[in-house]
Amino acid sequence: MDVQARHARREAQRRAVAHRRRLAAGSILGALTLAALAVVLLASKSGSSTPRAVHNASSTQPGAHARPVHSGPARDGAPAAPATGRPGTAAVPILMYHVIKAPPAGAPFPGLYVQPQEFAQQMHALKDAGWHAVTLDQVQAYWSRGVPLGAGKPIVLSFDNGYESQFTQALPVLHSLGWVGDENIQLTGLPPSQGGLASQQVRDLIDDGWELDTQGISHADLITLDPEQLNYQVADARRILQQRYHVPVDWFCYPSGHYDAAVVSAVRAAGFQGSTTVVPGWAHPTDDPYRLHRLRVLGGTTPQQLLELVQDTRENGPAPASYSG
Repeated sequence: MDVQARHARREAQRRAVAHRRRLAAGSILGALTLAALAVVLLASKSGSSTPRAVHNASSTQPGAHARPVHSGPARDGAPAAPATGRPGTAAVPILMYHVIKAPPAGAPFPGLYVQPQEFAQQMHALKDAGWHAVTLDQVQAYWSRGVPLGAGKPIVLSFDNGYESQFTQALPVLHSLGWVGDENIQLTGLPPSQGGLASQQVRDLIDDGWELDTQGISHADLITLDPEQLNYQVADARRILQQRYHVPVDWFCYPSGHYDAAVVSAVRAAGFQGSTTVVPGWAHPTDDPYRLHRLRVLGGTTPQQLLELVQDTRENGPAPASYSG
C-alpha cells in the first residue's frame, strides 16, 4: 500500500506541474497576441508613414548621430539633371568662411570669426536675393559638361580648416535652407578639444550633402616644403580622407593662400580637379582651375555688405543670363 500511495502522489504532482506549465504558456501566448494587436491598432491610427529622425547638429549627447532628413534639390539624393553637352560659361562666386562664433578675448585674427546670428542673416539675405548654394563638384560638372546648376544664382560656401562651429552653427542654418557647404578640412592641428571637427561630425556633414575637400595634413606653408613633405601634405591628405570617409575629395585649398608652381604641380599630380586661393574675385570657367578666386567674409559683415561684396567683385562682363545650361 505504501508503494501505491507513493506512486499516486508522484502522479498527482506530475499532473499539477503539467497543468501549471499549460497555464503559463497560455498566458504568454495571450500577452503576445495582445501586444501584436496593440501594434496593429497604433499603426492604423498613425497612418502608414514611418517617422524619420531630424538631425540636431548642436546635440551634445554621446552617440547622438541621427542622420538628417534631406530636403531640397542640392541634397535630396535625386539624380543630377542630364548634361546638355554644352559647357557652361557663367562665373560663380565662392565665399570663404572660417569660425562661426564670437571671437574670444585676445584672438590673433578676430576677423576670421563670424558670429552665428550674422551668419544666419547673411544666408537668408543671399536666399532672398536669389542665390542658392552648390558644390565645387557641381560647378565643375556645369563648366565641363553643361550639367545645370538649377534655377537662380549659384554660389559656393566654403569653410576652411575644419572648425567645430562649422558643424554646430553653420550646418543647422544651411540645412534649414536646403543648402550645402564645402568643407576644406585639415587633418591635424584642430582636435575637438581645441574646436576641431570630430570624425562623426565630418560624416554628418557629408550625410547632409556637404562636399569634403582639404587644406592638407596640418595647414603647413607649402611653398617652404621639400618634395617629400609636399607630397605628404597634399597627396597623403587626399588618400587618407578618401579612405576614411569614402568620398572623392577632388579640390584642394591652399593654406593661407600660399602656393607656387611646385605646389600647383603637386596638387595636380595628386589627382585633384582644382584648387582655391584667397585672391578676391569670382571663379570663371576660363580660369586656371588650380587658381580659383574666392571672397573672404570677415566678422562684422552685414547682410547688405555681403551682397555688395559679391556684386562689386564680379569681374568685367554682363551678368550671366542663366546658370541652367
